[in-house]
Amino acid sequence: MILREFLYVDTDKVRAMLAQLDGGVAEEERETNTQEKRSTVGPRSFAQHLQVTGSERYTQKSLGDALFPTLEQALESEGLLKDLSEEVSDLSQWTSGAVRESAPPGSLIRITAMGSLFDTRYTASVFSAFASVALGLQGMGVNLDPDASKGSSSKGKGRGGQQGPRPPRPKSGQAQLERQLEDAIPEFAGVGGMDGDSLRSIIRMARGIFAPGLHINLTPVDAGGVLIGSRLQEGRQYLDTEADILFARYGMEPQEWTLVGSVGSYGPEDTTLPEFDFFRPDGTVNRARFADNINGLMKTLGGMGFIDLPQHPGFSVIPFAVYRTIPLIANLIAMRDS
Repeated sequence: MILREFLYVDTDKVRAMLAQLDGGVAEEERETNTQEKRSTVGPRSFAQHLQVTGSERYTQKSLGDALFPTLEQALESEGLLKDLSEEVSDLSQWTSGAVRESAPPGSLIRITAMGSLFDTRYTASVFSAFASVALGLQGMGVNLDPDASKGSSSKGKGRGGQQGPRPPRPKSGQAQLERQLEDAIPEFAGVGGMDGDSLRSIIRMARGIFAPGLHINLTPVDAGGVLIGSRLQEGRQYLDTEADILFARYGMEPQEWTLVGSVGSYGPEDTTLPEFDFFRPDGTVNRARFADNINGLMKTLGGMGFIDLPQHPGFSVIPFAVYRTIPLIANLIAMRDS
C-alpha cells in the first residue's frame, strides 16, 4: 500500500479521465433498508399496532484521496501510464533522444525525482520584507554593511540610510494592475552587495522566466542541465493555501516529488531567431504564416530561457497530481540497519 501526501490534485481532470475509463465515477454511496410490521386486534377502529424500522448508510468519498489513486491504478492496468523515473535520471537518455521517443507529447507519465517549488510572487514578497527590515534597522542607526559607507556607494545617502529615489508611485486613478511585483520593493542602502535596484532586477527576470504562480521544477539529472517543469493551476484540490504557507511547510530545498500528468511540449533544440516573412505576393498578410512566425519567435525565446516555456532538452507537464510518498517506518529502520 502506498500512502501519499498530496500537494496538488486536479480533481476535474482526474474525474473526467476516470469517467472515460470506467464509464462513470462513483463519488457517492447510499444504502437504505426499511422494515414495516403491522398487527391488528379486534375491530380496526379499536386496536392497531404499526412498527416501522429502518437504517441508512451514507458515504461521500474525498475526491482527491479516493479518485486519483483509482485513476493511477486504472491507467497502469490499461498500459496507459509510463513511469519515466529511471529514464529521466540518465543524462545519456536525454542526449540520445530516447526520452522523447518513449514519451512524445500527449503521453501520460509519472516521474519521481528531486524537485523544488518556485513562485515569483513569493520571491517578491520575501525581497520586499527584507528591504523593509533593512530600512527599519538603518533608520535606527544600525550599519548593516560597513563597506557600503565607503567610496561612491555612500553617494545619495539620506535620511534613514536610504539611497536614491523610491520607485514611482502610481498616479491618481491609475489602474493597480499596472503595478508589477518589483514595485513592492522599496529603495534601501546596500546590504551585502544587494540594494533595491538589484532585487527589483531579479524579480523582473523571475516574472519573465517563470510566470507568476506556483511551479514545481524537477531536476532529475545530477548536473542540473535538465528541467521538467509544471505550473500548478490555482483553485484545484489541495492548492488552496497561500504561497507563503506552502513554502513555510515544504521549504525551498530540493526533495523527492512524484509528478503525474501528460507531456505538454519539449523545448526546441534550435534557438535561431526565425525570419519574419508573412506577406503574400500581392502584398496581403498571410495570417497563418504570421501566427507561425510569432509562435516560432516565442518558442525560440523559450529555448533561450527568456520566457516561461520548456527549454531543451526538458519538457513541460500538464499536471494531474503532485505528491510525496510517505515512507513506512519499517522500511526506514531496515535502511538504517543495512
